[in-house]
Amino acid sequence: MGTRRPRALALALALLLASSDVAVVVAAQGIGRIQDDPAGRLKVYVYELPPKYNKNIVAKDSRCLSHMFATEIFMHRFLLSSAIRTSNPDEADWFYTPVYTTCDLTPWGHPLTTKSPRMMRSAIQYVSKRWPYWNRTEGADHFFVVPHDFAACFYFQEAKAIERGILPVLRRATLVQTFGQKNHACLKEGSITIPPYTPPHKMRTRLVPPETPRSIFVYFRGLFYDTSNDPEGGYYARGARASVWENFKNNPYFDISTDHPPTYYEDMQRAVFCLCPLGWAPWSPRLVEAVMFGCIPVIIADDIVLPFADAIPWEEIAVFVAEDDVPKLDTILTSIPLEVILRKQALLEDPSMKKTMLFPQPAEPGDAFHQVLNALARKLPHGRYVFLKPGQKVLNWTEGTRDDLKPW
Repeated sequence: MGTRRPRALALALALLLASSDVAVVVAAQGIGRIQDDPAGRLKVYVYELPPKYNKNIVAKDSRCLSHMFATEIFMHRFLLSSAIRTSNPDEADWFYTPVYTTCDLTPWGHPLTTKSPRMMRSAIQYVSKRWPYWNRTEGADHFFVVPHDFAACFYFQEAKAIERGILPVLRRATLVQTFGQKNHACLKEGSITIPPYTPPHKMRTRLVPPETPRSIFVYFRGLFYDTSNDPEGGYYARGARASVWENFKNNPYFDISTDHPPTYYEDMQRAVFCLCPLGWAPWSPRLVEAVMFGCIPVIIADDIVLPFADAIPWEEIAVFVAEDDVPKLDTILTSIPLEVILRKQALLEDPSMKKTMLFPQPAEPGDAFHQVLNALARKLPHGRYVFLKPGQKVLNWTEGTRDDLKPW
C-alpha cells in the first residue's frame, strides 16, 4: 500500500473541515458542559508549612517546575493569590496542605517516591498539632494534590502500588490526582481527576497556522517497550504499546516512532488522530497535547477515568479503543464516518476546551485550576458524617509499611 492514500485522506479531511458547515454549527452550539462555575461560593484555607515541605525542594531542583507532576507546585501558587483563599480558617470549606511529594528527581528526571509517604505523614502531623481542623474530621474536609503515576499509593509500578495501597492517613481526605482508573486500589472514591501538567507557554508558542493541512493520519511518539523497568517487555502498558508497534510499524497510515523530533508539537497539529495509550499508568501528557492541538485523541486505556469528565465531553471528542483491539486499530480508525471526524475536530477547536486542560501562570478563567475549584465546590456542603465526635478516631496512625512510619 502506498503512502499517498492516507495522506490524501487526511488532507481531504482538513480541507472539508475548513469549508464544512459542520464546523460552523458545532462552534455555534459550543460544548456547553464547561460553563458551570460554582467556585464563587468556595473558601479555601492554605496551611503555612515550613519551607522544607515545598519551597526548599523546588529551590534544590528547578526541573520540578516543568515536570508532568508540577501541578502540586502551581496549584499551591495559584491558591496563594486566589480570591477563594481565606485567612480565617473558621470560615473555610476546604483546607489545603502544600506538600510537594514528587519533586525528588533522579538525574534522569524520574520522580523518586521513596520519601513521599514519610513527607506526607510528617506534613499532616504538623498541621494536626498546630491547628484544630484536621483533628475534628481527620482530613475529610482537606484536599491534597498527589499527581504521581499511582497517586497516593506512591509507587510507579502498578503491582507494588496496589500492594501498598493509598497512604492510610489520607483515606478520609479528597485527593486531586492525575491517576484515574475504575475499580483500582489507588483511586479513592471522591477523588478529583486532573490532567498532567504540560507547560502552557511552550505549547502556545508552537501553534501552526489554522489552515495547515492535516497530512498525517495517525501519529505517535514515545516508548513501546520500557526495558529498563520491565526487562521481560510484556508488562509495560499491559502490552498495548508493544502491540501498536508490532502491528503498525510498517503501516503507511501510521506515523509512529520512538524518536521525539523538535517538530513534535507541529507534527501533532498536522495529524488527524493522535494515539494516547496507557504507559505505567492509564494517562499521559499526550492527552493534553492532543486536545491542545486539535488532534483527535485515540484513548487506549481500559477503565480510564478521564480528567474533568463532568466538564469535557470526552465521548464526543475522542475515540476509545480497547487494549485487546489494538491489532484492529487501522480498521477502526479508517471506518469512522467523515462527518463524525469533522464534528470531533470542530469541538476540539473550541478555545474553552483547550483552556480547561491547562494550568497557566497567571491563571485564566475556566482553566484547569478553576475546574479543580468547581469540583471541590460541587462536593459541598460537607455531610454530618465528615465531623467526628469528641474523642472519636477513625484513622490508624500506626498503619503502614515500616519505612513509611519513619520520621521525615
